Amino acid sequence: MFNALLIEKDDDGQHVAIQSLSDDRLPEGDVTVSVDCSTLNYKDALAITGKGPVVKQFPMVPGIDLAGTVEHSDTDAFKPGDAVLLNGWGVGEKHWGGLAEKARLKSDWLIPLPDAFSARQAMAIGTAGYTAMLCVMALERHGLTPDQGDILVTGANGGVGSYAIALLARLGFKVVASTGRPQEADYLRDLGATTIIDRQELSEPGKPLASPCWAGAVDSVGSHTLANVLAATQYGGTVAACGLAQGMDLPATVAPFILRGVTLAGVDSVMRPKADRIEAWRRLGELVSAKEIDAITRAIPLEDAVETAEQLLIGEVRGRVVVTLRR
Repeated sequence: MFNALLIEKDDDGQHVAIQSLSDDRLPEGDVTVSVDCSTLNYKDALAITGKGPVVKQFPMVPGIDLAGTVEHSDTDAFKPGDAVLLNGWGVGEKHWGGLAEKARLKSDWLIPLPDAFSARQAMAIGTAGYTAMLCVMALERHGLTPDQGDILVTGANGGVGSYAIALLARLGFKVVASTGRPQEADYLRDLGATTIIDRQELSEPGKPLASPCWAGAVDSVGSHTLANVLAATQYGGTVAACGLAQGMDLPATVAPFILRGVTLAGVDSVMRPKADRIEAWRRLGELVSAKEIDAITRAIPLEDAVETAEQLLIGEVRGRVVVTLRR
């Protein structure tokens, strides 16, 4: 038996509760993992609260991230006792995820837990930090260097934003942080931001082109914010887009692309090939310190996941939340 946060749905709506389940309830897969830690991401919060169409089938255990130890393996890729890590692949949406003491998964979805991190530290980074690293790598592939100008990070107090600031600062970039919580300015500066701006400067309808302000950006917000970010990107700049906290729409024009040669680089973390995942986590091991992880993270038990998910959606959660499954 194992404990899991289970989402069920009937004619009266969606119901979420911690349940004790038998191992035969686990879905198909060739590796069974004893889960040490998971996380709460924005997508997890949408799934748990039912405020977004994240869950594709019911019942569902949410949790798009997990780290733990292989308990049983039907493949040569992993053996019992191996420390492993998972991000994405539709887990927590179409396949039972990490907010449970056990998970049965496809071995192709797993990578070895990097030596640089404990399970808790890897989940403190989670999909948020891994996605931030992919965004930074996208900016690098398009040739952005610190001497070209500032880099903007939107949604700066969120998980992706927090890690993007820390990573970019470590690489020598001057970071402009856009936030709706100016009271968190000290936190953002501690992460490495040099300038703080109010998100209202970017969140309303703007001009097709604005005065160039930054060489590139990491955007997890979308909608009018992303449109304004593009409009204020300097000639030849790159914007890495990975989220939709404000909305899925993009009310922009082609002006930044055809008049300034701006690149909009879409960043997906869910279906990313394994080689990219391993490289991103290798880079994270080089760039992220235990001090930064601790500054960004707090841990909660599984019992607090529902309440914390609700707080996350209304902007009351700063940085990253680790959900501890094994104490």
